[in-house]
Amino acid sequence: MKIALNGCMGRMGRRIADIAATAGHEIVAAINTVHAGQHYGDALGDKRFLVRVSNAYSGGADALIDFSTPQGFSARLAECVKHSTAFISGTTGLSDHQLAERDAAAKNIPVLQAYNMSLGVNLLISLVKQAAVKLGPGYDIEIVEMHHRLKADAPSGTAVALFNAACEATSRDPKQVARHGREGMVGARTRPEIGLHAVRGGDVVGDHTVMFAGEGERVELTHKASSRDTFARGAVRAAEWLKGKPAGLYTMAQVLGL
Repeated sequence: MKIALNGCMGRMGRRIADIAATAGHEIVAAINTVHAGQHYGDALGDKRFLVRVSNAYSGGADALIDFSTPQGFSARLAECVKHSTAFISGTTGLSDHQLAERDAAAKNIPVLQAYNMSLGVNLLISLVKQAAVKLGPGYDIEIVEMHHRLKADAPSGTAVALFNAACEATSRDPKQVARHGREGMVGARTRPEIGLHAVRGGDVVGDHTVMFAGEGERVELTHKASSRDTFARGAVRAAEWLKGKPAGLYTMAQVLGL
């Protein structure tokens, strides 16, 4: 495949470039506004990459993989619509307006936007839905996530996806039941609320735990990522799967057959 890579100089971008090239794909566009003009292969010390870093996408790829910022997400999404290129994004911290942009773009091109592209996390999301239904309203749900000190957004996109899965499975309104940490005299915990707690420190790639706390017992579902390669491989696999698909909004669950 011919792949465009947005956020090419970031930690995820570098790993995606390596894994894509190792799988035999060609990076035909490397996009990063700060490093525009640099030779990508020289910047990475890798002679497999022959393009120069640019600050925009001008077409020519089968798919564009985006791991950048919310601002970069919107700009590249619009360019992919213009150039009829499949769009895959793992960027987090998106606003409701940007999610609406995503949905509108999916009417014209194939789009896959996922908060987490690992097989294990997508299995965890499925298990959370099952547990929430089977255990019922007698179990309180709390979500704890931990990431490295440099992560800018909180809670993580994966924690939000787990939260939304629990809400969907139990017919709760996400806007009414979210509790982002607790401080002071907040009173007794209400039955429908779901706590989301963000921990930051060190170089943690990503830990997520969903707790179902009942009377006399607690069930914990946990996923721990030890390498960003897990997400990079998922992104490349999503691009391979999305190639040739008709316009529409797709999920990692579909890619992985879950």
